[in-house]
Amino acid sequence: MTLDRPGEGATMLKTFTVLLFCIRMSLGMTSIVMDPQPELWIESNYPQAPWENITLWCRSPSRISSKFLLLKDKTQMTWIRPSHKTFQVSFLIGALTESNAGLYRCCYWKEPGWSKPSKVLELEAPGQLPKPIFWIQAETPPLPGCNVNILCHGWLQDLVFMLFKEGYAEPVDYQVPTGTMAIFSIDNLTPEDEGVYICRTHIQMLPTLWSEPSNPLKLVVAGLYPKPTLTAHPGPIMAPGESLNLRCQGPIYGMTFALMRVEDLEKSFYHKKTIKNEAYFFFRSLKIQDTGHYLCFYYDVSYRGSLLSDVLKIWVTDTFPKTWLLARPSPVVQMGQNVSLRCRGPVDGVGLALYKKGEDKPVQFLDATSIDDNTSFFLNNVTYSDTGIYSCQYLLTWKTSIRMPSHNTVELMVVDKPPKPSLSAWPSTVFKLGKAITLRCRVSHPVLEFSLEWEERETFQKFSVDGDFIISNVDGKGTGTYSCSYRVETHPNIWSHRSEPLKLMGPAGYLTWNYVLNEAVRLSLIVQLVALLLVVLWIRWKCRRLRIREAWLLGTAQGVTMLFIVTALLSCAISFAGLCNGVLIEETEIVMPTPKPELWAETNFPLAPWKNLTLWCRSPSGSTKEFVLLKDGTGWIATRPASEQVRAAFPLGALTQSHTGSYHCHSWEEMAVSEPSEALELLGTDILPKPVISASLPIRGQELQLRCKGWLAGMGFALYKEGQQEPVQQLGAVGREAFFTIQRMEDKDEGNYSCRTHTEQHPFKWSEPSEPLELVIKEMYPKPFFKTWASPVVTPGARVTFNCSTPHQHMSFILYKDGSEIASSDRSWASPGASAAHFLIISVGIGDGGNYSCRYYDFSIWSEPSDPVELVVTEFYPKPTLLAQPGPVVFPGKSVTLRCQGTFQGMRFALLQEGAQVPLQFQSVSGNSADFLLHTVGAEDSGNYSCIYYETTMSNRGSYLSIPLMIWVTDTFPKPWLFAEPSSVVPMGQNVTLWCRGPVHGVGYILHKEEAATSMQLWGSTSNDGAFPITNISGASMGRYSCCYHPDWTSSIKIQPSNTLELIVTASNHSDSLEIWVTDKPPKPSLSAWPGTMFKLGKDIILQCRGPLPGVEFVLEHDGEEAPQQFSEDGDFVINNVEGKGIGNYSCSYRLQAYPDIWSEPSDSLELVGAAGPVAQECTVGNIVRSSLIVVVVVALGVVLAIEWKKWPRLRTRGSETDGRDQTIALEECNQEGEPGTPANSPSSTSRRISVELPVPI
Repeated sequence: MTLDRPGEGATMLKTFTVLLFCIRMSLGMTSIVMDPQPELWIESNYPQAPWENITLWCRSPSRISSKFLLLKDKTQMTWIRPSHKTFQVSFLIGALTESNAGLYRCCYWKEPGWSKPSKVLELEAPGQLPKPIFWIQAETPPLPGCNVNILCHGWLQDLVFMLFKEGYAEPVDYQVPTGTMAIFSIDNLTPEDEGVYICRTHIQMLPTLWSEPSNPLKLVVAGLYPKPTLTAHPGPIMAPGESLNLRCQGPIYGMTFALMRVEDLEKSFYHKKTIKNEAYFFFRSLKIQDTGHYLCFYYDVSYRGSLLSDVLKIWVTDTFPKTWLLARPSPVVQMGQNVSLRCRGPVDGVGLALYKKGEDKPVQFLDATSIDDNTSFFLNNVTYSDTGIYSCQYLLTWKTSIRMPSHNTVELMVVDKPPKPSLSAWPSTVFKLGKAITLRCRVSHPVLEFSLEWEERETFQKFSVDGDFIISNVDGKGTGTYSCSYRVETHPNIWSHRSEPLKLMGPAGYLTWNYVLNEAVRLSLIVQLVALLLVVLWIRWKCRRLRIREAWLLGTAQGVTMLFIVTALLSCAISFAGLCNGVLIEETEIVMPTPKPELWAETNFPLAPWKNLTLWCRSPSGSTKEFVLLKDGTGWIATRPASEQVRAAFPLGALTQSHTGSYHCHSWEEMAVSEPSEALELLGTDILPKPVISASLPIRGQELQLRCKGWLAGMGFALYKEGQQEPVQQLGAVGREAFFTIQRMEDKDEGNYSCRTHTEQHPFKWSEPSEPLELVIKEMYPKPFFKTWASPVVTPGARVTFNCSTPHQHMSFILYKDGSEIASSDRSWASPGASAAHFLIISVGIGDGGNYSCRYYDFSIWSEPSDPVELVVTEFYPKPTLLAQPGPVVFPGKSVTLRCQGTFQGMRFALLQEGAQVPLQFQSVSGNSADFLLHTVGAEDSGNYSCIYYETTMSNRGSYLSIPLMIWVTDTFPKPWLFAEPSSVVPMGQNVTLWCRGPVHGVGYILHKEEAATSMQLWGSTSNDGAFPITNISGASMGRYSCCYHPDWTSSIKIQPSNTLELIVTASNHSDSLEIWVTDKPPKPSLSAWPGTMFKLGKDIILQCRGPLPGVEFVLEHDGEEAPQQFSEDGDFVINNVEGKGIGNYSCSYRLQAYPDIWSEPSDSLELVGAAGPVAQECTVGNIVRSSLIVVVVVALGVVLAIEWKKWPRLRTRGSETDGRDQTIALEECNQEGEPGTPANSPSSTSRRISVELPVPI
């Protein structure tokens, strides 16, 4: 390369530093990726004399590394290999001496080698501050009116930075940043701002100790002269070793011209002074490294410069870059249509040629000057002769030795109809029980839509954009032969040829009890119909063969049989018409993704959060092992192990320009990586993170909440609407997110909304506005009915089924979790008239909790979202405690408050009652407890209550259930039970304990002895029993005892004494008998059924017997059975309904294990009833209709036969009288009506050859 480099080249490079740093911004060259430099700085524990102890820190900008390298004067190297990958490492220098003074740089290891070195740190002699470095960052070219940032790096923290301009004695600006760098901004650049600038630093506490001045930097305002033109001769694409001339030409003579390559400003800045208005920059032997973006400008003797020339891309390569060819709108074209072939490549300023395979000459040309983003080769009115394989190549007008590579090709097909696609099945063409098959229709070019046809059903057709069709085999209706076709965007009315047929085989999926029941009913009706038809045929045959007088009997049987046939046909019609339509509903299994983690920021500078920022990532899954923080989707920032709270911290420190970007985090489990968290955007060093706004679907006339997530706690929130300058709503510090409410959504509320956050105190520091959210009211169907079949409060591993239903028929359903779609049910595969969908979670995990909802839709209209169901997965946090105030025994009509006390603050609490399917009440509180008020309670409110708490932000992870609390609604306290341990017969001098046990907690017990003046009292017992020990027993202890308990709260409830116990003291150590006097039985227990008192098909019921006393044995009795049915120590009895034997009335009682002969009063009776189950219940109407028809027919048949049977003896006698006269009555007479007035017993003809009509009574 032959270029002139005057001696002042280095000075010129400094002079135009501002201009060169702005080049990329002015050209929009975002594709140029510069290797980021590591950051090097100094830390010292001697702020007033930092040279006494120096530590150098090196930090990588975007990734963790396993090795770091410190270089001194380009010769000495120090290695550090940390024990684990990290962002930054420290190099201990110690006290600064003459031996360790010098120039320092650092690098970090990145595959496959070392990074670019950091900026040079110059450590001089002791007693001096490091010399700062000075450079410029420009957002726009340095034209008049633009903004320029001058950066000064002082290497130490807490320094004062001064900016000086040549010709001024005082500094023009100063800063005291918290970091090691100051940013001086020059806004609205003018020619007066031109000049030479330097930067100096000093310690805050020692204003007389200054650093050496930085290297001077001359600022030149560009754009005072017109821009030149830059051209390449012979061309912009050359081979290595060839020569090249770059010509820069301007309108003014006698200027100095400068040429630069953008990719390497420091090494490729060339200038040449000439008397003409142009300059040539000659490259004698090109190298691969000379490839890049070149531009030029010119300037006068005062360094006033011109605008930059247009960028010229120079390629130095031995092989041309590959071009690509694309057919628009499609490579499949119908006869007579037009098609464009768009050829593009990375080389600009070069012509293109279109070639067709089999032809030597190009089909078409495109000149270099006519090529832009919209230029293509056009083939108009195509015919079959245009079919072929096309490619495009560069068209060069100069000679070069560069090889032409192979190019991608496009096969153009001209057809009357598009060619047929391919159809395949995944995972196979054979159905497995309960599994679906995905049919994949594929073609090699873009299409508008795919269609799937089913040969067994002419009206069947499904459509898909991606070509995937999910086929289920409900009721065996998925098997058959399928084919697919497609249409392209240019010809939406023309469908392609159909694919080769594909046959699906296999058993019917989802075999349900309802399906078996329906099939059995239909089969039985068919068998009955066939049998009755056979009976009719037999009757007709008998009438033709026999000559009997009893033909009326056969006629009667035939009539009744025909009635039965009509009834059977009606039953079959009812069965096949589908009174059970919509019952056979496909259960869609939900494949839950790995839960999405939550990302937020924390700071200890609430008024200036950017001074020290830490990002936190938390996962809802308890099995998370590790967290990963990413920047801009690709840069690996850090990896942190999960703590006990399943979260990790990522400290960023003071924000700099290198921190700006979009952050999100992932959580890692054993075999899966979660979805990314919501993106947190850092936009600047003094700007709050950009918030995120979201909302549910707006519904006319209903309340709408807009959620603004702001990432930092303690911030204020403001909601803006497009077109209005002032905020429409503002909220104070309410946490990391705020909810803005539109009370009643109307047309006037439609529009684009955004939100901002700000610091809480004036002057406010604001965030950038969130991305806009458009609110549009659309016409919708009413919301569906949404519930779970069991309780929404479940333990890990439980099975949960969501039921979404609507009165509208033929709808498709979508299931949402926390606003994100997770499953769908296709209406095409539901039974005719289906209006419900079941979504199944086979085994619930900790991360599966959340707010679930559903919607339904047809082709164009959606429904409103359903009411949400809060699915809470328990057993993650410690269990709370539940207390009743004033007490657990409540007078009817009064109120009681149940307080649930948890461990953590800011949780949501739920109150549950045993036997209830859904929680009774919810409360979200800021503290760690919630009060649930039960108003004016009645007897139905008696029962066991428990509570839980859970967090709403992390998949509704809940606590263990509290210990159940029994609430008694009664006007009389339950009677306590008194007994003695070890026995009521005690030898003299021994000890005995009298236990007074009751069902109520927190009461005081009173033990009373007959004829005694005083009573023993035990107050404040926290258990459900009171122990009264009697030591060293004597004869004075003998007597009859009873006990009672008193609440320690004010109550008007009556108190009952316990049973009477007689204590006997014997003189010997042994007793032959145990004598206990009981005046009454222990109090009766309670009996409840779970999940309900109605049997479901194939499901059992658990009867739960609960008593007020511990240490007892329960027995269950069934009405109609003499012996007890079951015994249990825990009070749980499993009842099944095999052959209907589980239906009936049940009661239970208990006995103390210490006194097995004493039984309690039986519980209240509980009736269990039978039903066909949750699916088959919907067939109840159809079964009743069928059964009623059968009963009516059987009764009618019995009545007719009974009436006719009474006539049988008389008819038999009448038949015997005529038996010898005529045995040749024709068969036709069986069903003929007699002539009016003809007697039934008229004589027959005397001639045997003449038949006489005989009327037959029916």
